[in-house]
Parts: sequence; C-alpha cells; structure tokens
Amino acid sequence: MRLTDYTDYSLRVLLYLAVRGEGLSTIQDISQAYGISKNHLMKVVQQLSELGWVETVRGRNGGLRLAGRTRSLTVGEVVRATESDFALVACLPDQNGERRPCVITPQCRLRGALEAARHAFLAELDRHTIDEVAGPQGPLAALLGIRTVIPVVPLTPVTAASDKPVSIS
Repeated sequence: MRLTDYTDYSLRVLLYLAVRGEGLSTIQDISQAYGISKNHLMKVVQQLSELGWVETVRGRNGGLRLAGRTRSLTVGEVVRATESDFALVACLPDQNGERRPCVITPQCRLRGALEAARHAFLAELDRHTIDEVAGPQGPLAALLGIRTVIPVVPLTPVTAASDKPVSIS
C-alpha cells in the first residue's frame, strides 16, 4: 500500500511541530526543512487546522503549533483522516462504499487476504502516536534544521549552612 503525498506531508507537518515543541513555526519553515512546496503545505495545514490538530495564529508574528491532544493521536488516525481511498483493488469498497464488479467475486480468496492486509496495516499504525514517532527530538531537530531553545535559568547564590552567600572560585 502506498500513501499519498498529501498524507505524507500531513504526517511531516505534525512531526515537525511535535519536534519543534514550544513556539510557533511557519509554513515556510516546514517547507524549507523538508524541501516541500509551500502551496502543498498550505492545503495540508488547512485540513489539519480544521481537524483541530494544528492551531494557527494569524498576524505578523503568527505561525503554527500543535493543538493540545495532537501528540496522542495515532499515526493510523492521521492516515485515515488524510487518505482518500483504501480500496487496494477495484472489488474492495472505496471511500463511498462502492466497488466494481468482478466475475470471480463468488470464489475469490484474494479479496479477503487484501482486506486482512489493509486491516493489519492500519492496526500497526494505530500502535504509534505522533509523540512517539517524533522522538528522539534532539537528532530530528538537527536534521530538520530546528534550533532548540535552551531555557535561561537565573543563577541563585549558593548558601552555606549559615545562610550567607558563598563565593565560588
């Protein structure tokens, strides 16, 4: 089974945003990281936003980020929402429940095997969440050109037992 580019790009957007973590990303950022057309990504992001998986912030400093529960989505859920057709052969029902007739349907064992394969494929994808496949975040961030932000922690003076600041030399 081959996934469409649309599904591939949807998964890539979610992975990028999961690796990015805090802050906003732009379609331009994602486009450059993967070498994908911005126009294609705009369509993908629109659907991901409509599904409630990506939050979009408009304006000069706007961008994209994952919505609250998106990290717990399974890859299977994303694939089901973005793929348009799971009919591996014409005699299997398409997204509208229609199937083309075949003269061997009454005796065909292939159809059952293909349906079982499709079920197993999606069941495997259901075992993995977006959060799980977005790790390890450090190496993925480096490959995607995402600069990780190291939080600045203010220094606090070290105190001895007498509660007086101690200088460290």
